[in-house]
Amino acid sequence: QLQLVESGGGLVQPGGSLRVSCEASGFTLNSVTFGWFRQAPGKEREGVSCISSIPGRTQYAEDVKGRFTISRDNAKATVYLQMNSLKPEDTAVYYCAAQTGYYCSMHDAAYAYWGQGTQVTVSS
Repeated sequence: QLQLVESGGGLVQPGGSLRVSCEASGFTLNSVTFGWFRQAPGKEREGVSCISSIPGRTQYAEDVKGRFTISRDNAKATVYLQMNSLKPEDTAVYYCAAQTGYYCSMHDAAYAYWGQGTQVTVSS
């Protein structure tokens, strides 16, 4: 069974850092692309970052470029989102998504598999 489980969310002060993780099971990770999405209260879900199965191919939303870094460890079957210089507007539920293929997408419709989400709250 294909499963994604996020972890690492929490409460952090503005300017702080947090790393969220997504552990995958039931996949052969070297042929899977991953995306991180977020949804804030009253807003639509939006793409934050994605990483292709081709090494070195990543994408970022404009408002997180330079602050967030996506990475993957195929041996550990885990994808990470390192978030630095966090702002209150980064507060949201963060979701991991996966799809077989080579190139990742920032559109949620491209992904068939989703985790349950992890809450990230940036507040003083």
